[in-house]
Amino acid sequence: MTRALIVVDVQNDFCEGGSLAVAGGAGVAAEISAALADGPWDHVVATQDHHVDPGAHFAEHPDYVSTWPVHCVVGTGGIGFHPSLDTAKVEAVFEKGAYAAAYSGFEGSAGGQGLAEWLRERDVTEVDVVGIATDHCVRATALDAVREGFVTKVLLNLTAGVAPATTESALVELRAAGVTLVGEPVVTTS
Repeated sequence: MTRALIVVDVQNDFCEGGSLAVAGGAGVAAEISAALADGPWDHVVATQDHHVDPGAHFAEHPDYVSTWPVHCVVGTGGIGFHPSLDTAKVEAVFEKGAYAAAYSGFEGSAGGQGLAEWLRERDVTEVDVVGIATDHCVRATALDAVREGFVTKVLLNLTAGVAPATTESALVELRAAGVTLVGEPVVTTS
């Protein structure tokens, strides 16, 4: 049994001060770093929104469901990992969404290799998913992990959600898919 941690999109644009900030994102970055210090994971990977021109994913008047403000554009500071996230143990970064919307880390690649293939090459059977946002990219990554056959857990205390309603809906969907949920997500109503 080999276990990996997938750190989802803990990037500057998704934390306070970013173009698509999720309240509590910076705190989650610091908490993930603390967990990495003595965590039980055999492998650690990260995902990163990596937009060049994702087309209709960006909108001047976003609906915050399928269209969003401009964020995580290649060549900007917003694409970088938040400074509170210690990336020293991250073995690979899976970039996603260059020319289309991409929510799941399993849509990304690192050096031309997909996340599922990377995990299988290292005999990973279990994954823990953390990061931003509980109700969007964490949700999509965890659902794809289950579809790919990994025993999947979301460590909710190491996630931040955009809004209470969409976060609760995501948790219902994750439970129904067989994802184990541990703790409570960071969600603010402001």
